Order: sequence, then C-alpha cells, then structure tokens
Amino acid sequence: MDLIPAPRQMERAERFYDLGDGLGIEAGPGTEDTARWLRATLGAATGLALPPKKGDEYDVLHLSVRPGLDAEEYRLVIAPHGPHIQGGSPAGVFWGAQTLRQLLGPDAFRRAPLPDRTWRLPLAEIRDAPRFRWRGLMLDVARHFMPKDGVLRYLDLMAAHKLNVFHFHLTDDQGWRIEIKRYPRLTEVGSWRARTKFGHRASPLWDDKPHGGFYTQDDIREIVAYAAERHITVVPEIDVPGHSQAAIAAYPELGNTDVIDTSALSVWDTWGINPNVLAPTDNTLRFYEGVFEEVLELFPSEFIHVGGDECLKDQWRQSATAQARIRELGLRDEDELQAWFIGHFDGWLSARGRRLIGWDEILEGGLAKGAAVSSWRGYAGGIAAARAGHDVVMCPEQQVYLDHRQDAGAEEPVPIGYVRTLEDVYRFEPVPAELTPDEARHVLGTQANVWTEVMEDQARVDYQTFPRLAAFAEVAWSRLPAPEQRDFAGFERRMAAHYGRLDALGVAYRPPTGPRPWQRRPGVLGRPIDGPPPNR
Repeated sequence: MDLIPAPRQMERAERFYDLGDGLGIEAGPGTEDTARWLRATLGAATGLALPPKKGDEYDVLHLSVRPGLDAEEYRLVIAPHGPHIQGGSPAGVFWGAQTLRQLLGPDAFRRAPLPDRTWRLPLAEIRDAPRFRWRGLMLDVARHFMPKDGVLRYLDLMAAHKLNVFHFHLTDDQGWRIEIKRYPRLTEVGSWRARTKFGHRASPLWDDKPHGGFYTQDDIREIVAYAAERHITVVPEIDVPGHSQAAIAAYPELGNTDVIDTSALSVWDTWGINPNVLAPTDNTLRFYEGVFEEVLELFPSEFIHVGGDECLKDQWRQSATAQARIRELGLRDEDELQAWFIGHFDGWLSARGRRLIGWDEILEGGLAKGAAVSSWRGYAGGIAAARAGHDVVMCPEQQVYLDHRQDAGAEEPVPIGYVRTLEDVYRFEPVPAELTPDEARHVLGTQANVWTEVMEDQARVDYQTFPRLAAFAEVAWSRLPAPEQRDFAGFERRMAAHYGRLDALGVAYRPPTGPRPWQRRPGVLGRPIDGPPPNR
C-alpha cells in the first residue's frame, strides 16, 4: 500500500473487498461534506453512484465522527462487508477518505471511468493522525496571476496530500489580485502591468504583452468555500509596508510623496526588492484598515498575513514625514517605525478577534505581543520567535522554497537559488533542535512556499511544486525519524505509485530523470547559488 503521506499505523491482509454497483454511503452527522466529495470524485472515476444507504445493509461505506479521537485523526477499516472511516472530527473523516482514494489506485484520480476497470480495496486497518496542525502551501499569484480554476485545482492537490492551510499571496509590487470595493483602482490600475521580465531580473528578455488579472469578491468567496469543503483554511496575505508598488501606482498618496513623485509610478514589471514602500502616515493606516475590513468579511481564518518582509527603509530615512513620525512616537530608528506599523495592525486585528502573522522581519524593532511569525530566512527567526513566546510557522527559504532549482544540471528551467532535490525536501526537519520542548510547542507547523517570478503559467508552477510537495506533505503529516534516519529509498518506492496518481490528475511534475524537452527554458537567465544551503 504505497500511501503518501505515510500513515502512523497500518495492518493489512492478503484478501480484498471488491466494490460493486451496490456500494452505498452511510454518512453520519458531520460527515455529509465528505460523502458529497466521495460521490463527486470517486463516483466520477469509478462510475459508481454511491447512493445513501443504511448501516445494517451489506456493501456500505460508513462515515462517522467518533469522540475520543483527535480532531484530524482517523481510523480506516476495510472489512469483508465494506469500509468504515471514523474521524475525531469531520476533518479526520475527510483525511481518511483521501487515504481510501489512494488505496483504489491511480485511476481513482481520473474524472471519468476507464473501460474494463475493476475496483477493489485491500482488507486493512489504518490508524493515522497528523504531526502538525499547520501543513501549508503558499502560492504567489501576485507575480504571475493564476486564474480561479487553477487555484481550485491546487486546493484539490493540497487535499490529496492532506495539506490544510492555503497561504494566498494576493498583493505585491507586480500586481494586486483581490477586489476591494472601497478602492476600485487597486484592481483597475494595480492588477495589471504593461510587460514582464522573463527570467531573473538580470535577464535581458522581456514578455511585452500586458499581464494581469484579479479575483472578484465572489471569486474569493467561492475559493474560501471550496477550500472549507476540503478542510483547508485560506490565510490571505496583504503585504505592508513593503512590496506595495502596485497599491502606490493605484493610489499615489500611499507612497512617500515628499521623497519621490509617486504619481509617476506604475505597477512594477521586474523582480527584486523594491524601494517604493508605504508612507507611515495616518492616511495609509486608514486606507489599509479599509482594505482589511473587506478582507475580514471574505476570509474567516484565525490568521491574517500582513507580509512585513523586505521593506527597504531608504525612503523613510529621506522622508521628513517619516522622520517626524519617528520623533513623535519616541522611536529609535526606522526598524522601530516598521514595528510600530505592524503593531498597529496587530492591535487592530486583535480587536476584531483575528491574529496577525508576518514574515520574520517583523521581529526587527520589537514584535507585537499577539503576532505569529513565518520564519523564511532560515531557522533563526523562528527560534527567536518561539523563545520569545510567539507562535511560528517554519518555512525556511533554504529548505522549502519550491522556486529553488531541483537539480544542478544545465537543463533545469530558469534555475533559481540552491539545489533542493526531492530527497533534500524529504529530509527537512521543521522543529529546530535548539528549542526546548516548551519552546517547540510554539511551532504550529510548516509550509512550502511557491514564489512565481519565473513561473509564467500553471505548467511551470506544477514543475517546480511537484513531486517535492509530496515529500513535504509527508514531512508535515507523518512522524518521521530524524532526517538522517529517514527511509528515502522507501519513499521513492512509494513515489513510483504516486507518479501514477499525479499523471491521472494531469500534474506537469518534474520526472525523476529530469525535465522533459518542453519543460526546459534554454537561454533564460536564472540565479543559481552554488554549494549547500546554510542550515541555520
């Protein structure tokens, strides 16, 4: 049984249960969404109707919530008379259904039945539960827009791998992707750029057609609802105070108008760290409070991500307005000014029952009491935050940034960063050894990040994300041994079956033997970094 992620405990017999036209589903209270999902997915793949059925009948797939199990824990029993999935909550039942689908084989991941297929399940008992409560994927749709159907597809791919947090990077210098009714120019102006750098920022190549797109508020509601049906929480990111040129291009008064002519700015068409950051004014605070008011109406998540990374402070040093604000607040420097900016929104979100999370730069100048940290610049930020009593999501760039290249070979398309192979990701450990058990409890979990500067379409996103996301999913879900003791050879054997599932789903992953001819990008400059990544 080549399951990914690997379950905690599994026993199987050499006999099978054969699925026939008479198989029905008994959905106990709280499991109705999983029953609908099974009919829509397994029903489509197998051609079986899976009608409602009572539990005292033969050939029944029982779904039930069982008190006493942890919320995301499940128990899957496949007996001679039919399967039974028990979960500690509706989420646990759903994860058990994902395992059931894998047991049926790769063709269970298709959208229509193939001729002359028989369907059988091994008689087995599986007990399973996740290691972490936050098992995340961040998708950057600001640099290259992904249409709504592509986002829904990625939610399905996350669910298939038992990932449960979708970090939705919606705004950046290169595009604003969410409709804000109060500020229509954010999408009228900020959602598209005139051209796009092709490759790394040092590349001489340009794509000269306009690029853009955004999600309406109804699109967002659909995405959030679709995710919720799959027990995935959507955490939106609205980037402040850096990575904000698209917003400033739409509303120039948000920028440092006493330093540059912000009315001359357009949505940025290249990559890198942008010097044009938000002005630390009351007007800016009120504007973004208006943005977040609409964001909170659309996203019910506990956490709201505010970015906070790579905020260059040169304009603040030159701005009389920013310097006056530093003196007015009795701050020491521009780092504390950014901490004040982030702290304002921490208090504003807390007053509305939400929690702020930001990249680890928000530690600089002092971190707001209730804030959580996404530790991306290695482990150090997460260690510091956990020791200070802040919750942490571990997503170190050197380990789980999936835009980094997968091989050192010259055929890798637009090579970025360190070589991070499938095995490297499989041996990633989210909890730093330096933390005490009490400190380690602040590690909510882990997240893989997909930045799309050099990913111009869905196929490129697939190539960079898979198969490494499968390895990451096992790290996030399963209780694996220490990195050096992990059975990567065994994982590779299970991946041989998993590639068939990805094929059935139409995922344009990187094959183990290297990129296919159409996956290469010859002559497009990247930014490879030689040597092993620093593990700190």
